[in-house]
Amino acid sequence: MERTEKKIIGYTTGVFDMFHIGHLNILKRAKEQCDYLIVGVSTDEVVEEYKKKTPIIKFEERIAIVEAIKYVDEVVPQTTMDKMEAWKQLKFDVMFHGSDWKGSDMYNHIIEKFNNVGVKVIFLPHTEGVSSTLLTEVLYDKKNSK
Repeated sequence: MERTEKKIIGYTTGVFDMFHIGHLNILKRAKEQCDYLIVGVSTDEVVEEYKKKTPIIKFEERIAIVEAIKYVDEVVPQTTMDKMEAWKQLKFDVMFHGSDWKGSDMYNHIIEKFNNVGVKVIFLPHTEGVSSTLLTEVLYDKKNSK
């Protein structure tokens, strides 16, 4: 009988507004550590509720951008910030997130819950000097300085 290796299913989420090199780095680094990468793209409603702002790029366009990335195997809408709800539906083995959240109360709680179901949380290095928020501020400043 031939033994087959279990494929590692990875999961990460994001708004992916104004897609930039930091987004690409997270997706690439995540894919390097799993066989199949599922990416949850936050719906506009989730972003408005969680971040109290409206994304610049519409949800459908953000989904299309992330689907086109070669490191991504599947894209799903992130309709809730509850990562356990996502796990119940997707049954991933490892969740990836940017290191800027490491040690936060929110992620300490998520890690604790995931430990109970055997899911590993891996924090990937944050790309310094770039973020959608920073890009938005630069564009806003340029627009207002005219």
